[in-house]
Amino acid sequence: MTDQTPPVPAAPAAPTGPAAPPGAPAAGPAVVGEGREWSLDELADAYAYPEDAASARHGAWLRANMVSSLDGAAQHDGRSEPISSAADMRVFGAMRALADVVVVGAETVRLEGYRPARAREAFAARREAAGQGPAPAIAVVSASLNLDFSLPLFTSPLVPTLVLTGAAAPPARVREAERAGAEVVVAGDGPGVEPERAVRALAGRGMTRQLTEGGPRLLGQFVAAGVLDELCLTVSPTLTAGDAQRIAGGPSLAVPSRFALASVLEEDGFLFTRYRRISPV
Repeated sequence: MTDQTPPVPAAPAAPTGPAAPPGAPAAGPAVVGEGREWSLDELADAYAYPEDAASARHGAWLRANMVSSLDGAAQHDGRSEPISSAADMRVFGAMRALADVVVVGAETVRLEGYRPARAREAFAARREAAGQGPAPAIAVVSASLNLDFSLPLFTSPLVPTLVLTGAAAPPARVREAERAGAEVVVAGDGPGVEPERAVRALAGRGMTRQLTEGGPRLLGQFVAAGVLDELCLTVSPTLTAGDAQRIAGGPSLAVPSRFALASVLEEDGFLFTRYRRISPV
């Protein structure tokens, strides 16, 4: 089948630093925002979804938001919080506030203690203008449905939580999820979820601005399936050593997936990078 993927919009040119002296190496792209704090309005503009998200591949624009230490660790002691910061959490909140849905793996829900997304007054006008509800839905990806459905994430969200699973999911667990108030979405013929079907199923519910927060296993599945459009990677100025997971897990790709740098922001030593997928020729 011929790839009909539309070309990725060209990223804005990065600002450059001062000219290098004669004989010196040319200066690279300057980091935007050194020594300053980014406002929520500025972050909302910087991380705005494409206006034609529904026209993107698979009917939605799928963005990932992850954090990594300088030596490539996505976690420390099983959680991302130790390598994060106040600035990182502000960017995290801004990206959530722009999304229709936040897609997350069941293991990450358990480890990070996920709660329902909340409405944020600072983004209320933007969401209303975009035709969005008060907060994004949370969509949990799980084959086994081994989840605690008594948690507020399922029993008292502002927007009903979705559970993405396969057709072979345990029927008793499906019923328990539905009794708790979750909407169960079948996105696979077997026990597991097929990434492209998950993206399309959410898009079919009007959720075209999609954000995944991993974890590494889920992100690896999205990358392997070729459905990730954008990676927002926070580079934390920390070193962890050890054998912590990288941001994307699973088997190696036969051919690395190429992304182009779209923007870089800096605050408190953290780099907030944004990469967009390069479409195959």
